[in-house]
Amino acid sequence: MTLASPDRSPAPSATGAPTTATATSLNTAAVDAAITSRHSLRAFLPKPVPRPLIEELLTVAARAPSGTNTQPWQVHVLTGTAKQALSRDILAAFNDPVQRAQHTEPYAYYPTEWRSPYVDRRRKVGWDLYSLLGIGKADKARMHAQHARNYEFFGAPVGLMFTIDSVMQQGSWLDYGMFLQNVMVAARARGLDTCPQAAFTQFHRIIRQHLGLGEEQMLVCGMSLGYADPAAIENALVTEREPVAGFTRFLGEG
Repeated sequence: MTLASPDRSPAPSATGAPTTATATSLNTAAVDAAITSRHSLRAFLPKPVPRPLIEELLTVAARAPSGTNTQPWQVHVLTGTAKQALSRDILAAFNDPVQRAQHTEPYAYYPTEWRSPYVDRRRKVGWDLYSLLGIGKADKARMHAQHARNYEFFGAPVGLMFTIDSVMQQGSWLDYGMFLQNVMVAARARGLDTCPQAAFTQFHRIIRQHLGLGEEQMLVCGMSLGYADPAAIENALVTEREPVAGFTRFLGEG
């Protein structure tokens, strides 16, 4: 289902130029629906995504804010044989323990010391997914196979790789997160789904070769993009969220 295009003030036109828009209940509902219906999908249909549609959602996503308008994002879109070749080479390394040990992440995505409530949430989402798929705690082979599906983009017809110039600092990474969220929300507004994937960072050297990147470019993450497979049980997984009272403090009057 395609959601109504959300309006903002200012909002991007089809070309990305700001326009004036008035908030209405319909616009609010469309924006809220795009945000709240977004969740990470792990099974996609082979239905192609037209290039003009990809360009359109990236045009909208590029309205993300960035400090002094630096716009630190670089996007690499892989389809067809280019995507297949990348998946093949990553899977060859992932499935070989000796090769896999030679690949490490370019930056620390997760903490080196886990504590509650973060480790509890991490474990829960993992076991919730495995439970849906009928994978037991001792079934290491099936866990490995499920993780390997990351590198096939979960069957999505489009793979996105996001890179950033290595000279950029922490603030630009915060900006990048807002851009990534825009990509995913803009996709939902067009009836598409996504799965953002830090799993790709371990194999950044393989990805650099396939994309022809210089050493100055750092991989931020990958993302699967396409049409969700409604019959796939893993797509029933919707992660829990803390209520506002669990992460917010209100100070002052009113």
